[in-house]
Amino acid sequence: MADQDAQSPVGIESAAPPSIRWGESPEGPVLVLLDQTRLPAEEVGLVCTDVPALVRAIRTLAVRGAPLLGIAGAYGVALAAVRGDDVAEAAGLLERARPTAVNLGYGVRRVTAVYGAALDEGAEPQQAAAAALAEARALHREDAEASRRMAQYGLALLDELLPGGDHQLLTHCNSGALVSGGEGTAFAVALGAHRAGQLRRLWVDETRPLLQGARLTAYEAARNGMAYSLLTDNAAGSLFAAGEVDAVLIGADRIAADGSVANKVGSYPLAVLAKYHHVPFIVVAPTTTVDLETADGASIIVEQRSGREVTELTPLRAGSAGETGRLLVAPPGTQAYNPAFDITPPELITAIVTEEGAVSPVTGVGLAELCARSSQITIS
Repeated sequence: MADQDAQSPVGIESAAPPSIRWGESPEGPVLVLLDQTRLPAEEVGLVCTDVPALVRAIRTLAVRGAPLLGIAGAYGVALAAVRGDDVAEAAGLLERARPTAVNLGYGVRRVTAVYGAALDEGAEPQQAAAAALAEARALHREDAEASRRMAQYGLALLDELLPGGDHQLLTHCNSGALVSGGEGTAFAVALGAHRAGQLRRLWVDETRPLLQGARLTAYEAARNGMAYSLLTDNAAGSLFAAGEVDAVLIGADRIAADGSVANKVGSYPLAVLAKYHHVPFIVVAPTTTVDLETADGASIIVEQRSGREVTELTPLRAGSAGETGRLLVAPPGTQAYNPAFDITPPELITAIVTEEGAVSPVTGVGLAELCARSSQITIS
């Protein structure tokens, strides 16, 4: 896995590079990612020549966000197929890369099934690989369309819950174009409100310990000319108490059959605050993020990440804090608790918005109906 040579400073007026794209190099096909660990300082393409490189990119969060992980997984299987690598082995590596993100497994399994079906029907390996790549591209297009529709349904829900516009919306982590084939999930709703002249302020949680809000959501808000303010995660309570939050918008990494939502750690406390202050708490995610095989929140596997993400700071450019590129913020040997996600129960959620509409109140029956409707629709 190597960095692409071309890089550019962040410029608000310039078009953002795609988060993921299929490319060709002199050595063969590659998958090019916008390295999210280098944002907002640099827009650098990360070139993955094989699946192990892509798995490293997923684990280090160079590529992240539920829908985009599904797309990455799909392209990863296609990359293995086109290169002539062991597709089953590649699929296993990809599915295990981040256990909580259900979209990753969905993308991997969908393209693997198409590849296997082509071989079963007598296709040559090269033809089966072409079918796998076509399926990955189809998933990419479908996600972009789902993003557009989620934004429409989410904006309609805001109009219903908060008539008159002039919204002050709080978001956590990052849920924009950097996590999607389109303009995102929760962020796309806020962006729709901005374009409609209905957004007064986007409150951006910095989202510790890896600062996806500060580094990524603020980056996307600035690019789109949105009025936004950054806050530390533990300052959210004072905003609610002052009446400065009209609604909370978050994405999701996995939604259980009962409506429990796994999202970036820190989401659950926001839901509790929102409930106490009678503020709508809205989850925006595609139906591919709903996992009907997982019964409830207690059944969701929560990824535990390295304690070093809490006890040390890693500068955007390695080496700027000494030889190791890391700065200690806790005594050596300090043990840290660092779950990547927390679980919000359905009774704290006002609505779940998908590309097929919104579920409110959030119930398992309502979610199942939406997913059934989605499975009957082919998005062109």
